Amino acid sequence: MDELTLSIHDEANGLDYVLVGDYYIPAIELPEDDDRSIGKWGRMHRAYLEETNPLLLNHLILTGRLHTYLADLNEQAQDRCRLIIRQISAAEGVTEDLKHRSQWEWVRVMNSIVNRAEEIIKRELIYT
Repeated sequence: MDELTLSIHDEANGLDYVLVGDYYIPAIELPEDDDRSIGKWGRMHRAYLEETNPLLLNHLILTGRLHTYLADLNEQAQDRCRLIIRQISAAEGVTEDLKHRSQWEWVRVMNSIVNRAEEIIKRELIYT
């Protein structure tokens, strides 16, 4: 019987295989770890992809780019949310002076602004 080589390359699918015992196992490596968090926005977008575009989700998983994609989206959404909150509070005149005069009023107004900003982010970035 012929001696089996320790590794082979399949031109049809572009994978390398390593001999383990009597079987050839694909030599697949995981992508490098990305230590960034996918956060709230990334998790929401992943759930949206699971429901509406499973082909894109599977492609991102199989190519090892899902975590990077979701972490980038999360950072973009956080930055955009902060910007929208600053813009709305400036437009509505919510200042530190209001915070010193009436904390409850400031909290009420800021909660309203944050809720509106999050809805804008969901519509612009998450559910698209």
